[in-house]
Amino acid sequence: MKLTSPIRLLVVALGAWLLAACAKPVPEFTILSGSENEVLAPLVQEFCKSRGATCTIRYQGSLDIALALKSGNDPAADAVWPAASIWIDMFDTQRRVKSVRSIAQMPVILGVRRAKAQALGWVGAKVTSRDILAAVEGGRLKFLMTSATQSNSGAAAYLAMLAAGIGKPDLIEAGDLDKPGVLATVRALLRGVERTAGSSGWLADLYRDGERTGADYEAMWNYEAVIKETNDKLIADRQEPLYAVYPEDGVSVADSPLGFVERGRGNDVESFFNDLQAFLLKDDAQARIARTGRRVELARAAQLPLDPVTNVNPGRAVTVVRPPEPAVIQKALGLYQEALRRPSLTALCLDLSGSMQGSGEKQLLDAMKFLFTPARTREMLVQWSKQDQIMVLPFNDHVLWTASASGDDSEQAGLLARALELHAGGGTDFYTCGARALAAMKPSLDDGQHLAAIVIMTDGKSQGEMATFERAWRADGRRVPVFGVTFGDDADRSQLDALARLTGGRVFDGTKNLTDAFRAVRGYN
Repeated sequence: MKLTSPIRLLVVALGAWLLAACAKPVPEFTILSGSENEVLAPLVQEFCKSRGATCTIRYQGSLDIALALKSGNDPAADAVWPAASIWIDMFDTQRRVKSVRSIAQMPVILGVRRAKAQALGWVGAKVTSRDILAAVEGGRLKFLMTSATQSNSGAAAYLAMLAAGIGKPDLIEAGDLDKPGVLATVRALLRGVERTAGSSGWLADLYRDGERTGADYEAMWNYEAVIKETNDKLIADRQEPLYAVYPEDGVSVADSPLGFVERGRGNDVESFFNDLQAFLLKDDAQARIARTGRRVELARAAQLPLDPVTNVNPGRAVTVVRPPEPAVIQKALGLYQEALRRPSLTALCLDLSGSMQGSGEKQLLDAMKFLFTPARTREMLVQWSKQDQIMVLPFNDHVLWTASASGDDSEQAGLLARALELHAGGGTDFYTCGARALAAMKPSLDDGQHLAAIVIMTDGKSQGEMATFERAWRADGRRVPVFGVTFGDDADRSQLDALARLTGGRVFDGTKNLTDAFRAVRGYN
């Protein structure tokens, strides 16, 4: 018997309902995701709620997600959702990630404060990497950019710079990275970096917060969608928006891949993932994703129209830089970290107060072994370069001593040898250590060549006064950020949070793994 259309639809719907009802429920599902996907989390949770599942999304940097996929590591997640496929391709050598599909696309572009873009003659004009280089070299432009070795947006901007230097966006080859002219061009472009970070979302927050801190940032490299999200907040706060610059000679595009991680939880979990992925790729979900400023297939949904004020235009055609082979990307990232990026000037204030005796002292020294052992830092792409400057200032209620070195392997070994002689005892005053660090950094700050940062590791409250540091910091005028690393189960981060707010820094949780916390800090300097 031939069913009429309404009855046939009812039968199909009933069958789908029965299949869903008979499927074994998945009580918990975990996704390891890049921070740029946070705006899409409500879509994921909507699906999970419909299935009665508890879905946890853990946000990490691209390198953290990639390292979790390395052989021998447990990502402790059922799915990964990094910004781009290159991180899966480079690190998932066991091919545990299956059923990878692109959920959206996001080109990495340059957002420039609109008045600055107008002054540069870029509003309504075609802009190339050569134009950006000329502005940087002429001292007319500085920008924020995430670390190319820790965050995908930084890697994408960097690869586009390489392609522009080479003059061919279609394919970067290993031999291209040996050309002195190419490296000189990229090194000159990276001299425009004013602040760096390990997270695209945090970088956008830093840009917006610059108005409060008086930093007056001019521009940032970030995803097109993040530039839009930043502008929405800036305009709501009656602040000047960013003008979107799409380099004519090529941009890298993040493909937002969602993939299933095979770790033996059974077919029901994989089936749940497949349904979630299918849900995100349905036309109605894709239309909602497109409304966030992300790009989707035109057949699925319409893109947002051009915004004439900000020039954000998800429907605009761009010249796409083709991702190189994984081995070439690895070589390029090594070059960035060791030779091309703007060198860092880092002062490490290390808490050796009495409360650190025992396990605290041991874990701190283990973290120093990591930081000053080049073979280990290279594995994590956070190695020091010979141009970097490092200062170590162990403290309790006063600074015990100050040592300085470059990032040369032998000089790192000297710093480590001194650090290993440390023993805990006494009170705690990290404000004085921070002020002493500023004074020690001053000669290097004067040349303007380095990206400076102070890192304070502590397990407790300072007995000193914040004014001790704040007076020195405001008098210096160079806005050196302070990054805090908390330690110990009873760590009180309130004082470190205040320093981070004042200086445009960030506090990292080292209570679970001090070495990982210090590695994360390296992505911000």
